[in-house]
Amino acid sequence: MWNKWKNLPLWGKIIAGMAAGLVWGLLAVIFGWTLFNEQWIKPFGTIFLNMLKLVAVPLIFVSLVKGMASLTDISKLSRIGLKTLGFFMASTVVAITVGLLIVNIMKPGHAFPDSRRAEMQEQYAASVGETELVAEQVKTGGPLDFLVEIVPENVIAAASDNRNILQIIFFAILFGLAVALIPHEKVKTVKDLFDGLNEIVLKIVDLIMKIAPVGVFALLGTLVVEFTGDNVAESLDLFASLGLYIIATVAGYLFLIFLVYPVVLKLLTPVGYRQFYKAISPVQMIAFSTSSSAAALPISMEVVERDLGVSKTISSFVLPIGTTINMDGTSLYQAVGAVFIAQAFGFDLTMAQQLTIVLTATLASIGTPGVPGGGVVMLVIILTSVGLPAEGLAMVLALDRPLDMLRTVVNVTGNCAASTIIAKSENELIYPPIKQVQE
Repeated sequence: MWNKWKNLPLWGKIIAGMAAGLVWGLLAVIFGWTLFNEQWIKPFGTIFLNMLKLVAVPLIFVSLVKGMASLTDISKLSRIGLKTLGFFMASTVVAITVGLLIVNIMKPGHAFPDSRRAEMQEQYAASVGETELVAEQVKTGGPLDFLVEIVPENVIAAASDNRNILQIIFFAILFGLAVALIPHEKVKTVKDLFDGLNEIVLKIVDLIMKIAPVGVFALLGTLVVEFTGDNVAESLDLFASLGLYIIATVAGYLFLIFLVYPVVLKLLTPVGYRQFYKAISPVQMIAFSTSSSAAALPISMEVVERDLGVSKTISSFVLPIGTTINMDGTSLYQAVGAVFIAQAFGFDLTMAQQLTIVLTATLASIGTPGVPGGGVVMLVIILTSVGLPAEGLAMVLALDRPLDMLRTVVNVTGNCAASTIIAKSENELIYPPIKQVQE
């Protein structure tokens, strides 16, 4: 039995932890084990959450600095670089906007009973109060106050609170750009240091994700106990709400894959809908099975060059950068997840707070590593940026693996589309490819 567990992939272990947590929560309610759950199970969920929060700032700072510093020739960054960064930022904003529209229309979190929502509001009253305070400050502040808030006066103080993550992102971008602008021989030691730090932080994330099954078990079990109270029947509303959340998220993914990208390709390139998806289907399958944009990178470069006619100059520049900073699927997931959790806890996010989600998710996506589990850490950042309780992560974390597989497909599809579009704009696209013409 132990050998079977050891050989089970992480996503399988997380699903097992999810199932065990649901069963435990129901048993705890039925047999009155709520006190035992409070004292002996819930703390493990809190520890797991704290570990995610612990690594959030180092992860995004190191990843961003490394990514920006890797643009070694940034002083000569031509229109290709500007187009690439502009396209990725624009597509990320579109993805987040699509997510926010869908989750606000479907309102999956509203499936929670009003009585339970009231209890959650009371339980997290402090968070609600802080959220209202932030909203009031936004109302009374000037139109450019949000820009002032992005620039920290003390980066050490900013790093002490996850709610100041935009300030950390600003400093990381500034730091990374400075490293990139300095001759390589003068900053080689710094680049090597951040390469090493990046490996260390990613290994920490990997270690944290190893205890994810336990954390999911504790978080979800506690959520069922606290949500259900003494009425087991009401737990059905939890499952209905989670089902709507899944539908909303997948609907957003499908909208991007089958509508947004094809329309932009049709308008800007000669590549047809069927030809594009026939070409990149191997990339999508690799992305789906590994949940890693980085793992799909080699085959992405091969496919866009061979089957779509993108020049090697464009593919070797756009695709690696896209793997680092273009996370459309991840950004959509974070937006839907944050608003879903807000709805479930009965928090009405203002337009300013939803714009904060757009901005934070856009910038945070730049620092999201292309490995499984990275998006979960970034979701904690999104939640804290608008004053939402991170405990709500329990509702979406258990469902993260299958959604992670799909959002990685969105990410690599966006990368392939971007390389094709940018190649066409630079007259670096030969379509149909010479190989197809010869055949």
